[in-house]
Amino acid sequence: MLQSMQESEPIEQAGAGIPDTFQRLWTPHRMAYIKGENKPTGSGPGDGCPFCEIPKMRDEDGLIIARGSAVFAVLNLYPYNSGHLMVCPYRHVADYTELDTAETSELAEFTKRSLQALRKSGGAQGFNVGLNLGGVAGAGIAAHLHQHVVPRWGGDTNFMPVVGHTKVLPQLLRDTRDLLADAWPSP
Repeated sequence: MLQSMQESEPIEQAGAGIPDTFQRLWTPHRMAYIKGENKPTGSGPGDGCPFCEIPKMRDEDGLIIARGSAVFAVLNLYPYNSGHLMVCPYRHVADYTELDTAETSELAEFTKRSLQALRKSGGAQGFNVGLNLGGVAGAGIAAHLHQHVVPRWGGDTNFMPVVGHTKVLPQLLRDTRDLLADAWPSP
């Protein structure tokens, strides 16, 4: 349906199906993600695992916020909210139980620093923090462990994601990375 500038009633389009009152926000570039096109399996360090490749990049290019000796913090390319980041071990392991003591400790420390940086840079009011272990649990790249840290604000779930299945992100990933890197607490 189209709406005329002078009219308040929608104009029906012939042959376009049953009219409704929904507006459309077209995001065809997301179809490649939805279909999983060119999605790396991450099955091994040499098999295009992004979490193995990202640390080889410059921080700005890989969207790395901070590096530790055993883990790194990186922005999610497909964030649920602005500032959605992940804490990943450098070592290619699939399960939390495979982490050694140093990796487990630094993953916890980087999670704490993530919360501090997100509060400082964007005033996050709450967080979803978690691991999706295995494909059936929702892990997009199940072969390389990564912990999600998603900042939340009152009212951040509105009609766009609920009705339109679309997230509106107010900031470019590179700008978000810069803000978080600047806000990252020192050890």
